[in-house]
Amino acid sequence: MQAPQDRYVRVGQIKARYWAEGDYGSTVLLLHGVGSYIERWLPSFATLAGQHRVYAVDLLGHGRTDKPSSATYSWDAGAQFVKDFLTALEVERASIVGHSMGGGIALNLALEFPALVEKLVLVGCAGLGKEITPAFRLGSVPVLGEMLTRPSRKASARDLKSLVYDPAVLTDELFEIHYQMAAMPGAQQALLKMLRWGFNPFGTYERYYGPILRGLASINNTTLIIWGRQDQYTPVAHAQVAAKGVPNSRVHIFDNCGHLPMVEKTQHFNALLLDFLGDPQTTPGAGVNAGLMRPIEGPGGSVSAQ
Repeated sequence: MQAPQDRYVRVGQIKARYWAEGDYGSTVLLLHGVGSYIERWLPSFATLAGQHRVYAVDLLGHGRTDKPSSATYSWDAGAQFVKDFLTALEVERASIVGHSMGGGIALNLALEFPALVEKLVLVGCAGLGKEITPAFRLGSVPVLGEMLTRPSRKASARDLKSLVYDPAVLTDELFEIHYQMAAMPGAQQALLKMLRWGFNPFGTYERYYGPILRGLASINNTTLIIWGRQDQYTPVAHAQVAAKGVPNSRVHIFDNCGHLPMVEKTQHFNALLLDFLGDPQTTPGAGVNAGLMRPIEGPGGSVSAQ
């Protein structure tokens, strides 16, 4: 797959890398997870850009965006960074597709800056409970975290394999990108700051997920929740937490799929997004609230509607 052209914009004092393509439809912003980068969206980017104006950004401390040692790597700071990024590009409103940590940031955006957010798509979303992968819990421990996050090709391959149900879907290119991004100057230090702000050996800090859980019922955005049933990072039970909390939401669970449905179930994942983002019945103000409650049909996984 051909990657879009790298672009850069100043977000305050931060030089941020992003992709932008597409001349039709509504605006969509893709947000990746902890320790990730915009290449995570490569399987979906061109497909979405065929029907929408699509952006993807390396979040603060990730990918090829700056990683200042003085930065605060909280989710509030992440939401503020995304708001400032959209302002820098003169984007007034966008649908937000957030994976893992990006999902938590998307929820924070909807709660703190609702005028910015049209629709929400939460993919293996973090921030919906205390439970989280042991990798993040152990990474929060001093000294042990430094050892576990030290960049190497072997460690990067191990980490990437843990994100999927079937490692056969992973290519040499994906392994190389994952290692290169982990080895970027300042990447390990930024990752450790993120892990230690959000997690401890017992799970996720309440300061991370508490405000989100308390705010779910106030989210008015129509929301699509996507999960892999075999997700080892964010438990699939959290999909139902989001579905029960967000009033206008629908759920799709992929079987035989881990934390990266955009990689393992690309065709069906992209079809779900295009259907949801392009459906006028899921647009706020469309006046067809009954349409929000229907199940999503299609192959690739078991489905429930909330």
